[in-house]
Amino acid sequence: MVAWVPADFYRAVDGGLQCTLCPFRCRLRDGDTGACKVRRREGDRVLTATRGTTVEHWSSVERKPFYHFRPGLPLLTLAPPGCSFRCDYCVNHRVSQYGRDPGSRVSAPDADVEKLVAAAAERGGGLALSYSEPSLAAELTLELGARARPLGVPLVWKSNGFLTPEAVERVAPVLAAVNIDVKAADEDAHRRLTGAPLAPVLETLRLLTAAGVWVEVSTPLIPGTSAEDQQLARIAEFVASLGPDTPWHLLRFTPTYRMRDHRPTPPERLADAVRIGRDAGLRYVYVERALGAEGRATRCPECGIEVVSRGVWGQTESLLRDGSCPGCGERIAGIWTVDERTGA
Repeated sequence: MVAWVPADFYRAVDGGLQCTLCPFRCRLRDGDTGACKVRRREGDRVLTATRGTTVEHWSSVERKPFYHFRPGLPLLTLAPPGCSFRCDYCVNHRVSQYGRDPGSRVSAPDADVEKLVAAAAERGGGLALSYSEPSLAAELTLELGARARPLGVPLVWKSNGFLTPEAVERVAPVLAAVNIDVKAADEDAHRRLTGAPLAPVLETLRLLTAAGVWVEVSTPLIPGTSAEDQQLARIAEFVASLGPDTPWHLLRFTPTYRMRDHRPTPPERLADAVRIGRDAGLRYVYVERALGAEGRATRCPECGIEVVSRGVWGQTESLLRDGSCPGCGERIAGIWTVDERTGA
C-alpha cells in the first residue's frame, strides 16, 4: 500500500502543471503520471508517493558508501519507492521500479518524521535515503532536514543525481553528504542504460560541490557502458574536475534483473580501474570488496601510510589526528568529526 500525498516542486504552464523536480520536467494533464511513476496530477495539484518508506533499518555510513564522512556513523536508512532511471542492472529494482515494473509491489507506510529523527538522535546517528532514488522524495528530505539539523543529525543521500538546478538549490542546505553514481562516460551509453541524459547528473555534482555538500562518487563497472579503459578514464577525468580529493568508489557489477547473462566484474578489471583513477589525479579510489582490505583503505597521499582501515561491514579504525596524517601531518580531505563544517 502506497499513500499519495500533496507534492511540491511544480508550476502552472500552458496546457497543465509542470514538475520541476527532475530534468524530464514532465507536463502533466489531469490524471497523468510522470516518467518517474511516483508523481501524478490530480486536479489542480500534484501528488507524490514518496513520503512513505519501504524500509527502516540501521547500517553503517561506510555501506552507502561514504569513506570520508563521519567514519562509523550509524545511519537509519529509508527507501521511498521509485526512481527516475530504469537501469537494467538495478539490484534494488523491486523498490526502485515501483509503478514501472509489474513485479514491483511495495508497501510504503507514511513516514513518521518526528519519530525517525528522534531515533537517529538518540543513537547518535544520522539519516540516509538510499536503495531507491532519494531525489524523488525531496519533500520528505526537506521535512526530515528541518527537524534533523537542530538536533545535529546529519542527512545523507545515495542518489543518481538527476535533479533540476532549482531542486538542487532547495535541497542542498539540508544535505550533509551525497554519494552520486556516474554510470557512463557519454550521453548515448547513459541513455541506453538509464533512459535519461547524463549531463544533468554531472551538473548536479558540480552544484552540490560548489554548495559545500560533501560529495563522493560511485561508478559501477557495467559491461559496454563503464567497464572499459577509455570509458573509465573519461569518468575519472570528470571526477577529478570536481577536485582531486573527491573519493571515487568503483563498484563490482553483479548480474541481476535484466542483465543476468553478463559476468561479474573480475578483480583484475577493478584493479585496472583503480590505476586509471589514480592516473587521472584522484587521491582516493576505492573498491569495497573484490580487492580485499587494501581496496577499502585510505592512505595518506603525501607519505603513503595507511590512516584509515575498513572492514567489509563498515568496522573502521582511524589513525587520523584532527583529520590529519599522524606520520607527516598532511590534511586528509573529509568530514571526520561532528564539529567539522556544520556540526551535523
